[in-house]
Amino acid sequence: MNDDTNEVRPDQAGGAEAAAGPEWKPVNRASTYELVIDAVEEQIMAGSLGVGDPLPAERDLATKLGVSRASVREALRVLDSLGVVRSSGGSGRGAGTFIAAMPSAALTRFLRLHVALTNFSIDDVTETRIQLERSSAILAATRADKDALAEVNAQLAMMDTPGISLETFNDADTAFHVAIAQAAGNQLFSDLTGAIRTSLRKSIFSSFSRVDDQQALMAKLQAQHHGIMHAITAGRAEEAAALTEEHIRFAASRLPGLSDT
Repeated sequence: MNDDTNEVRPDQAGGAEAAAGPEWKPVNRASTYELVIDAVEEQIMAGSLGVGDPLPAERDLATKLGVSRASVREALRVLDSLGVVRSSGGSGRGAGTFIAAMPSAALTRFLRLHVALTNFSIDDVTETRIQLERSSAILAATRADKDALAEVNAQLAMMDTPGISLETFNDADTAFHVAIAQAAGNQLFSDLTGAIRTSLRKSIFSSFSRVDDQQALMAKLQAQHHGIMHAITAGRAEEAAALTEEHIRFAASRLPGLSDT
C-alpha cells in the first residue's frame, strides 16, 4: 500500500531519538491534520522550535507523530498559509521546511477574511485601531528620528498632490498610518495597523465613493493628517494621540457603512 495513506503505529516508529532537539510524541491514531498542527505549536510554545529551525522531513515527522504523510502534508500547507512555516524545494542546507516569522501578509489575510465574514464587527475593528494608533502616535512622538518620519512625510506629500485620485489617496492614507506605526519602532504595532487598515481598504474606498463631496472630505482628512504629524514632530505625544483618535472617529462617522450604529 501507499505509505501516504497508511497510518504508522507508535510501536513502529523505531529508532533512537536525537540527543538534542524537539521531542516528538505520537498523536492519537484518530487525529487529523489539526493535531499535527497542535504538535508543531506545542514545540514552538515549549521553546523547542524557533524562527529558522527546520522541521523533520515529511516522512520522518509522520513516523514520529504516528500519522500518515497525507496528514503531515495538509498540516504543513495550513501552517504555510498562516506564515508559520516556509518550505524550500531542492536539496542541500537550504531545502526543507522551516519555522518562519509570521509575515504581515498572512495577518492581513486573516483579518480581511474575518472582517468580511463579520466575525469582527466594524465598530470592534475601529476601536482596536484607535487603541493601536494612539499608542503608535505616542511612541513616534517620543522616540522617532527624522529618518523614521521620512516615510510619513512622503505619504503626506503624496496626499497633497493636486487632483489626486480617490484610490491613490486611499492607498497613501493607509501607508501614512502604517508609517507612523513603523516610526514608533514597534513591529507588532506596525503589522497589526497594516493588517487592520488593509482589511478595511475596500470598505473605506466603497464608502468614500458614495460621499457627495469627496474632495472636501479628502481635504478635511488631510488637514487632520498634517495636525497629527505636526504634533508628532513637535514631540507632543498626548496631543498626537488625541488627534489620531479624533481623526479615526471623524472618518468613521463621515464614511457610510463604517460604523455598526
